Amino acid sequence: MGRYNFSPLRVHQNASQLLETGRIASRPPWYDVVGDVPPAQTLVRPEPFQHRPPLQHRKRKRPSRMFQPQRITYEEDHLRQEFFGDHPWELARPRLVLENDGRDGERNDWKEIKQSQRQLDGESVVQRQLWLLNNVEGMTRTKAYDQARKEFYALRHSEDIERRVAREEALSTGAYFGKTALQVGMELEDKVFEEWKIWATKEATAREQARGAAYTGLESEQADGPAEEPEAGLDSEDIEDAVPAQG
Repeated sequence: MGRYNFSPLRVHQNASQLLETGRIASRPPWYDVVGDVPPAQTLVRPEPFQHRPPLQHRKRKRPSRMFQPQRITYEEDHLRQEFFGDHPWELARPRLVLENDGRDGERNDWKEIKQSQRQLDGESVVQRQLWLLNNVEGMTRTKAYDQARKEFYALRHSEDIERRVAREEALSTGAYFGKTALQVGMELEDKVFEEWKIWATKEATAREQARGAAYTGLESEQADGPAEEPEAGLDSEDIEDAVPAQG
């Protein structure tokens, strides 16, 4: 067969023969799927579908990149990048990704940013901005972004007020709320910091003691060492004999 390997095309056929001869007792889990969707019979790799016509001024793709699919981009991608770049903490908010039938987005009317069937999040700003760009004459991308952002801020402010009022009403009726996630995190951080201070104090004390012990050992060695005998001095007579007479 040359350098081509056709064994993957015969996987279903080989499995059928093994079943008929009784060499395998039951069908593999993939048996029916491969029978319904068999491997491709073509040996030539087709060129991927082009989602947009190639630009005339661009150079032709190199042979190694000829079969790479085009990158699929949507208009909302740039709007999302701009909004979440300015509001990164919106990505940390919990999001509801559950849908009823997968087409919930088609029933939303973005004439208003507030929707009864979905929660307010960054995607609301993106869809509202996109609606303004496509339905309002003379609307620019910057104006649409500013308008959608202001509406988003107003709704978020009203939601914060509602939560604050609901909390105060609950507290007035005897409700008890536990510690918030921020308070729990701060307590854990304070606990670790206090443990580190105790450890740092012990380490500093140990180093000071080691440094003091090093100097004390040097002084004790000098004090305990044998005293050096002074050199015998020369008498005056020896000095006079050593000096030659001038004369």
